[in-house]
Formats: sequence, C-alpha cells, structure tokens
Amino acid sequence: MELAYIPSPSSGVLYLGPVPLRGYAFCIIIGVFVAVWLGNKRWVARGGRTGTVADIAVWAVPFGLLGGRLYHVITDYQLYFSEGRDWVDAFKIWEGGLGIWGAIAFGALGAWIGCRRRGVPLPAYADAVAPGIAFAQAIGRWGNWFNQELYGRSTDVPWAVEITSSGDGRVPGTYHPTFLYESLWCIGVALLVIWADRRFKLGHGRAFALYVAAYCAGRFWIEYMRVDEAHHILGLRLNNWTSILVFLLAVLYIVVSARKRPGREEVVEPAAAEAAEAAEAEAGEKDAPSVEEGASGAEGDSDSDDSSGSEGAKDGAGSAKKS
Repeated sequence: MELAYIPSPSSGVLYLGPVPLRGYAFCIIIGVFVAVWLGNKRWVARGGRTGTVADIAVWAVPFGLLGGRLYHVITDYQLYFSEGRDWVDAFKIWEGGLGIWGAIAFGALGAWIGCRRRGVPLPAYADAVAPGIAFAQAIGRWGNWFNQELYGRSTDVPWAVEITSSGDGRVPGTYHPTFLYESLWCIGVALLVIWADRRFKLGHGRAFALYVAAYCAGRFWIEYMRVDEAHHILGLRLNNWTSILVFLLAVLYIVVSARKRPGREEVVEPAAAEAAEAAEAEAGEKDAPSVEEGASGAEGDSDSDDSSGSEGAKDGAGSAKKS
C-alpha cells in the first residue's frame, strides 16, 4: 500500500492569460537571481563594487545556458537526431536538458570576458559566486520535477516521486527523486563552501574549486541511481566518468594553488580600491588645517606680540620722564 509519495505536477506550464510560464524556466531564472544576489554580497564583503557581479553575469549566464544546452545535445544526440526524432527539438531548452559541465565551462568563458572588461581577476570572482551557483543548481533542479524527469530507480519509499507521464519512454510509477537528492546535496555544498571560505580564508579560485569537487562527489552517486537513457563506458554512465575526472582536476587545483599562491587576494577590484583610497585622502585633506590658515594664525600671533612689546616700551619711557 502506498502511504506517501511526492506527486508530480499535471503540467509543467502555467498560463498568465496568453503568456505561458514554464516551471523549468522559472526555476532557472530564480536560481540566477539568487546566485547574483549572494555573489554580490560576497563580492562587496571582499572589497568589490556593488553591481560588478551582475555586470559580469550578463556575460556568464548566456554563455552558461548555451554551453549547458550544447553539452546535453552532444552527449544525448540520439534524443534529437536519431530516426523518428525532430532535430528542431534540440532548440527547445524549456523542455529541459542542460548539462552542468557545459554550463560551467562556457559560463566560465563568459565570466572571463566580463572580468576582462571590468578589470577584475577571474579566480576572485569565481570564489565570490561559487556558493550562489550551488544554490542556483538546487533551485534549478526543481525544474526537472515540473518536467517529470531526472528520477532514479523504482521504489516505494515515502519520499518517492510519482511519475504520471508516459512520454519519451517513461513508465508511470514511483521512483527515487534524484532531482531532490541533488537539490539537497547542492544546498549542502553551498553551506560547505561558505563555512570553509570563512574558516580558511580561501582565495585564488580555491573556494570555486571546492564547490566543483564537492558537487562532483555527490553527482557521482546520484548519477549512479538514474535510470534514464545515457551512454555508458566500462559499465558507468558518461556523467560518472566526467564527475571523476572533474573531481580530480578540482582537487589538484586546490593543492597546487595553495602551494603557489597561499592566502587570499587583498584587492579583488582595483578600481574599487583606488576609489576608496581617493575618498580617504579627500577626507584627510578636509580634516587637516590648510597651509594658508596656519600662516594666517602665525601672523596674527606675531602682530599681537609686537603690539604688546610696543605698548610696554612706551610705558617705560613715560615713567622715566616723570622721574
């Protein structure tokens, strides 16, 4: 007897009049806003300017979406280019299908362009936005719930997700909600990075590398539970091998970076630091007495002394005459 399960929405689209509001796209948009908001707070706390994170995100987000879609289409090409499929569906991003590996790679390229334009170091920017990206992934995974995708093996646990759709090879039933597992894991990754960054003062991209390594560790076992169609290499899904490779690269980066560039960047945005120094210098000039005021005061004191001396001399001469 099924005591409980997570029901799937009957439709992944809500209509505000004639305007369709797709659950998948809505989750992605909310995730982006959260990532930019948190990234901005962390960036300002490191000495950067308000708005810099958003300006760079204008480059990073579109590149990330493009890269995520390309990775998905390339690694799951059979869904779009095999017999009986319509290749036009490859452009329907609202129906789901974003590969995180492509999103991070292309998003980093877009962020690099944005950082170059703003004159800020990419590693420092990546450290600031790392927890926000993890939170964005946690929110974005609920888009898979709207599309009834990204679920695991069949199960009757109370937190199983009910799949009612039979499209694209789905079989109605209750399954492990791997989208939920990954969402919770991403929240844990974000909190881990925030804690480690405060505790160890991570810099030069190491906070971002920690996010990547921690995410890959969780993605490996979550990917292992999934039952949707995927390419396999030596008995493991392609994304399992990708998780292993990226995890090792992230750990290697942390070790090498800590040896070559220990500590944290003192200046993350040179323009902001220069503006702060100029403001301090201007405030100091206002507080200090000017040279002209000092000279005027000195002259006043001198005149006062001379006047007193003359009057004393005159009094002495008058006394002598009377005697």
